[in-house]
Amino acid sequence: MIPGKYRSVSGRAANNVNCGLHLVIQTSSLPEKNKVEFKLNKDTSSFPGRLLQHDLERNYSSRQGDHINLVSSSLSSFPILQRSSEEKILYSDRLSLERQKLTVCPIINGEDHLRLLNFQHNFITRIQNISNLQKLISLDLYDNQIEEISGLSTLRCLRVLLLGKNRIKKISNLENLKSLDVLDLHGNQITKIENINHLCELRVLNLARNFLSHVDNLNGLDSLTELNLRHNQITFVRDVDNLPCLQHLFLSFNNISSFDSVSCLADSSSLSDITFDGNPIAQESWYKHTVLQNMMQLRQLDMKRITEEERRMASVLAKKEEEKKRESHKQSLLKEKKRLTINNVARQWDLQQQRVANIATNEDRKDSDSAQDPCQIDGSTPSAFPEETGPLDSGLNNALQGLSVIDTYLVEVDGDTLSLYGSGALESLDRNWSVQTAGMITTVSFTFIEFDEIVHVLPKLKIKFPNSLHLKFKETNLVMLQQFNALAQLRRVDQLTIDPQGNPVVNFTLWKYYVLFRLSHFSMQKINGTEVTQNDMIMAERLFGILAHVASSELPQYRLISILGDKKYPIYRGKETMKYQKIHLIKK
Repeated sequence: MIPGKYRSVSGRAANNVNCGLHLVIQTSSLPEKNKVEFKLNKDTSSFPGRLLQHDLERNYSSRQGDHINLVSSSLSSFPILQRSSEEKILYSDRLSLERQKLTVCPIINGEDHLRLLNFQHNFITRIQNISNLQKLISLDLYDNQIEEISGLSTLRCLRVLLLGKNRIKKISNLENLKSLDVLDLHGNQITKIENINHLCELRVLNLARNFLSHVDNLNGLDSLTELNLRHNQITFVRDVDNLPCLQHLFLSFNNISSFDSVSCLADSSSLSDITFDGNPIAQESWYKHTVLQNMMQLRQLDMKRITEEERRMASVLAKKEEEKKRESHKQSLLKEKKRLTINNVARQWDLQQQRVANIATNEDRKDSDSAQDPCQIDGSTPSAFPEETGPLDSGLNNALQGLSVIDTYLVEVDGDTLSLYGSGALESLDRNWSVQTAGMITTVSFTFIEFDEIVHVLPKLKIKFPNSLHLKFKETNLVMLQQFNALAQLRRVDQLTIDPQGNPVVNFTLWKYYVLFRLSHFSMQKINGTEVTQNDMIMAERLFGILAHVASSELPQYRLISILGDKKYPIYRGKETMKYQKIHLIKK
């Protein structure tokens, strides 16, 4: 009867030669008189009771007291092994041919009841001549030169197969071994886990010291409790969460550098013992806390028992990390909502500009002799706002399923900046803004709003946000210098930013000088991010001062006001300059 658990499958695993065992090895062609008898002197060793998987990698200890001499034969056929009737009765279920310098498996006749067979430390290159041992439950071929798993199809009762330290490159030909309980393939040249999904009774799998680069294809191993993958080249692990009974996982000395590459372990409810020592991940300062945060069910980490204090600290850190994730998710959702709304506002704006351009085109066709207005809007150029910001995680995608994209405006306060997108956003100026928020706003940005609409709310702007000193305009259809006159009614403006996108007025070479001349009472400090110098002010006066004098002298007062703006905002800079100024946009 097979014990419920097996001990180390080392050299001790099958030392089953009994005192007084007589072996007769002959070739099939030799006559009876050439039969040679050999005697093995060895104390009886019982089959071990439990398998400790991490011992499977140890070298097998040398046996002491074996005295067996094999007679060389010039014939090439397989040697035949025979035992006396007495020996078969006394030790009918076990046989050890350890360290016999065998290059082939001998033919074993009359041993149909053999259950444990040991071929450790030989030079066997191929598994053969054991198909008749159909009651075999343990086969030990550790430390040989086997290159392929074969010759096992008839051993349907086999429970323990030990093939460590061979030259096997592929897991194969195990289809009929459905009762296999322990499979040791450590110390081979295996590069891929495959052809084991049918081993539903397998409890222990040792693939240490192979050439594995990843772990997957473990589905179907429903009884697996111990998996040894030490000393490979593993960079990521998958499918481990599909092993319902897995308790011990050894991943020491691989190339795992992040917890994301083994994240499936967090979904395993059965794992209680795991090792990562010898991996790059184990050198990180966050290593232990991260593992414990994600695998609260662990009892041992790197062969050390986890204390309650360590578990408590990991729990506290896990809660903080979860709060960060929730906040990050919230911010991502708000950011994506903002992006969708701005894109929608941009589309609405483009449609509106296209309609205006179509009307202008029709008028030009009616009057082909008229000079073309250089400030005409080109509605064919779409607003340059990106449609995509990169892939979104599944949780964010789900959260955005019900997000409305029909919003036609957006109001956003970010630090000291109030951003208004779409004409509907102008209504926000009627809100009951808190004193703290209103006092904090120093920059107001307008996007996708007609400048002529903005003019109507400027009085509200200086009342609601008395500290606003910087105005930004993008896609506002500033097309004439005269439009800047409306800004004179504000209390103060230190900075002005006119984005070339959607504001053709910036194509005029002298527009900045006109702004400085017309709004000189503000003592403007920056225009489009550039410092205003004294030379700029002198140039503005030279360019527009004389024109203002001529206009004020030749035009009646009501016409002057209509061009320059409200008479409450005269420009006075001393005796050397004119009191009123004026400029008229001349169509080219």
